[in-house]
Amino acid sequence: QVQLVESGGGLVQAGAPLRHSCGDSGRATSRYAMGWFRQNPGKERELVAAITWTGSTTPYADSVKGRFTISRDWVKNTVILQMNNLKPEDTALYYCAAGATTRQWDYWGQGTQVTVSS
Repeated sequence: QVQLVESGGGLVQAGAPLRHSCGDSGRATSRYAMGWFRQNPGKERELVAAITWTGSTTPYADSVKGRFTISRDWVKNTVILQMNNLKPEDTALYYCAAGATTRQWDYWGQGTQVTVSS
């Protein structure tokens, strides 16, 4: 039983930082891989970053390298996406996900909109 709840998002100015977090109601995802995806209408969902339950990360999407950081808070059982120096092209609906591995996503958050103005 996994329910992922996301918090964060909103309207921000270009260059601003934003902290996006996601977690479940308990500790069901404590040994799941966690990831962040984003999607815009008419486009495929893009993997932004992912992290295993042991803390290993996958390569970041090229468009966010050097600006975004994924991490886990092991006490709160949440995954965090720290977004720095946001750009208008980062505007998207962001989803967190959980799965057995970083290649298998079984649970999804509700999605939160991030809009970056220039």
